[in-house]
Amino acid sequence: MLRRILTLWFLGVFFIWGENAMAQDVLNSKQQAIALAASYAARGNQDGLKKALTDGFEAGVTVNEFKEILVQTYAYCGFPRSLNALGTLMQLTEERGGKDAAGSLPSAKPKGSSLEFGTQNQTKLVGAPVSGKLFEFAPAIDEYLKAHLFGDIFARDNVDWQTRELATIAMLASMDNVEAQLNAHIAIGRHNGLSEAQVAEILQIAGRTGAQSVLFGFGKDNTAYAQYFVGKSYLQPLTGGEINAANVTFEPKARNNWHIHHKSGQTLLVVAGRGYYQEWGQPARELHPGDVVEIKEGVKHWHGAAKDSWFTHISLSVPQEGASNEWLEPVSDEEYNKLK
Repeated sequence: MLRRILTLWFLGVFFIWGENAMAQDVLNSKQQAIALAASYAARGNQDGLKKALTDGFEAGVTVNEFKEILVQTYAYCGFPRSLNALGTLMQLTEERGGKDAAGSLPSAKPKGSSLEFGTQNQTKLVGAPVSGKLFEFAPAIDEYLKAHLFGDIFARDNVDWQTRELATIAMLASMDNVEAQLNAHIAIGRHNGLSEAQVAEILQIAGRTGAQSVLFGFGKDNTAYAQYFVGKSYLQPLTGGEINAANVTFEPKARNNWHIHHKSGQTLLVVAGRGYYQEWGQPARELHPGDVVEIKEGVKHWHGAAKDSWFTHISLSVPQEGASNEWLEPVSDEEYNKLK
């Protein structure tokens, strides 16, 4: 009897420990809403932001927590994005009649030099003193970072540093050509307790907001062609008749099978994310917004997303009598994983 009780107790403890460990390895609903809001704010997508804010209120994010995140947006994305986002938040709180919890205000900032206090904060946040040639070249930016970003904004303690870094990663992942800063803040986020899985989830969220923010819309699950894809894709038909045009969005790692267009070519216009196009026997070509791919009839090829990015292109083709697609084998994980 005692052995059975001890066994049940051990299994119960193990189950609870395992469940808690799993819970700590994913974003909770509040964190998801904050990442979504930060990403939409960085992109200037007010419709998406309003939905993320609404979901966040339902998940328990307070008005003052969202204020902090959207004020912080200006430090990474500029005043216009921050002001527009705060306007959306203000309008939403008015529409909801003040029913959402206001939340706490920050404590009084310590007296003394913001530069000294900010330098201490930056060192703790990063895990080591920050210096470099760039800051020697332009000392003013070093002073502004330390005194204002870390001495003023990060000193406001009604939002913890882990949450601020979560939001920063989401913002930077929603912007183009800031990879160095994004990677630096991913490292800072990990230093402040974000797990690898949580960082990956933030990047997924930012990628999804990008796909949903493209000019022609996200579309619906591409169920009609799902059997010819590895991973999930979304289709938004744009035209028919003399020219067939469709917006196609791929989740990270998603790609279509090798295939051939018979009696008709195809043109791809890349509009968002990072992906690949490859012809049989040729190296894969990395694709970015603004790239154009012209695919001749009879050429065996595939296209799809990179491992760490959503990817959207517009597909254009001219209908021809007797034209068809010949769907072939999937792109193997072994070959795909060789791509960076």
